[in-house]
Amino acid sequence: MTDETDISTANTMRERSGESRIKLWLLLRANRLLVSSILTSAVFVAFVIAVAVLDPPFSQQIESGDMIDTMFSTMIMVIVTGTTLVVTIGQLVLSQENGPLGDQRERMSSSMDVRDFTEELIGSPSPADPSEFLRQIIGITAQRATALRESIDKNDNENLREEVDEFAESVTGNADTVHDQLEDAQFGSFDVLFAALNFNYSWKIFQVERLENEYEESLNEEERGLLDDLKTALSLFGPAREHVKTLYFQWALIDLSQMILYAAVPALTVAGIMVGIVDTGTFPGSTLGLDHIILIVGGAFAVTLVPFMLFVSYVLRIVTIAKRTLAIEPLILRESQR
Repeated sequence: MTDETDISTANTMRERSGESRIKLWLLLRANRLLVSSILTSAVFVAFVIAVAVLDPPFSQQIESGDMIDTMFSTMIMVIVTGTTLVVTIGQLVLSQENGPLGDQRERMSSSMDVRDFTEELIGSPSPADPSEFLRQIIGITAQRATALRESIDKNDNENLREEVDEFAESVTGNADTVHDQLEDAQFGSFDVLFAALNFNYSWKIFQVERLENEYEESLNEEERGLLDDLKTALSLFGPAREHVKTLYFQWALIDLSQMILYAAVPALTVAGIMVGIVDTGTFPGSTLGLDHIILIVGGAFAVTLVPFMLFVSYVLRIVTIAKRTLAIEPLILRESQR
């Protein structure tokens, strides 16, 4: 891990993760319908190639048994069971929003307390839009970092001045980048949360604590107050981001339940048709050396997998985010990246 006195650090999630741009795009940025389409297409291509190349020939296997009936009867059971399970998960997510009046009142009171604190921090009413809410917190953080640098510039300790100057530059640069990313982001898409993940607040909180401790004798009362003010702003961003993340998870799981329900109907229809109608003589002939029956069975198999591929694409994003945001406090859980 990089030395703790290294003020300038990788700020965006891609820089901190050390992962390739394509991998992060597939896991996080890409539209989930596109990812599920890519996965489904990959299964179709792999199925067709394997069946066309491997022995014995596919047509002989169909003629010698009830392979299609067995294959798609199994898929019908999988689709029904899987759809029921995912919808149940969606219901569990929604159940968290239900509760007696007292619990709802306490929940509302806690939320309003945070909004009041935020209003006091930013000097204006807390925005209702999630992206603007985060932008205001980031904006006041950058302002306080600038105020700290201007105050420390008068300090006699040269090492302190240099470290604070580098630290303030890191804070304001990161804040400007995320502030711009949040400007046109709309909640419901992944853009708001992705921008929030690019603000490396936890390492910055640690650096404030380290500066306070290491240069305790060199700091005057005003400078300590400015450091505490900056730490307060950074500390508010943590729960604000986690709240937005929780809301996004709930939104995404509800979307997932809807999409799987939509996909389950055509998947069941295709599976039923394959069981009831299709056999080796239903689609005679070949194209480009591939028997039509191979293409039809492969395509039908891919269609029946669409609900599962939707599940995979959404869960990949959710678990990736969850893994990268396990700690809300200044704890670095990765070995080589912040």
